Amino acid sequence: MKIIYFHGFASSGASGTVQLLRLLMPEAEVIAPDIPVDPAEALPMLKNLVQAEQPDIIIGTSMGGMYAQQMRGVKRICVNPAFNMSTMSKVLKTGEHRFLNGRKDRQKTFRITREIIQHHNQMERVQFKDITPDEQELCWGLFGINDPTVNTYALFKKHYTHALRFEGEHQLNEKVLRKTVIPLIKELLGIN
Repeated sequence: MKIIYFHGFASSGASGTVQLLRLLMPEAEVIAPDIPVDPAEALPMLKNLVQAEQPDIIIGTSMGGMYAQQMRGVKRICVNPAFNMSTMSKVLKTGEHRFLNGRKDRQKTFRITREIIQHHNQMERVQFKDITPDEQELCWGLFGINDPTVNTYALFKKHYTHALRFEGEHQLNEKVLRKTVIPLIKELLGIN
């Protein structure tokens, strides 16, 4: 089983969620790239990665959920997806920011510019384009009941039918992975 995981804003492919997925699903190959800060660079890179790796499923959290939603033709789970980074996010602000986790390029900080925010806005305006009924069957949304950061349940339901709420907050933890995410992965992939 091959899983591609897309991390959230300011994180990396070395996040705690990736480590937990690998620990809790040792039978799976978990590919977790460091996502570029600028969506003009990130989206093409992620689409190329998905095409090259042909994963069984994609899981994205927060900003990664927004990117996962756009990976047409692949089963995917969007956890607390941040579909409106440019307008609703409290974190996408111009200036210097620190990465939350170690990155492969060893960068500790990154800069958000007005141009990057504009790129987010341009991408967000077209992110739900070309969703067919077949495509709706491939995408699931998971939404934490106590998420203080992102609330895109209604927006997701406007475009997709499979939206579930779970007992949890914005970031995933071991309990949510065990009770909600991993059982859904196994259900979608037909694994007992």
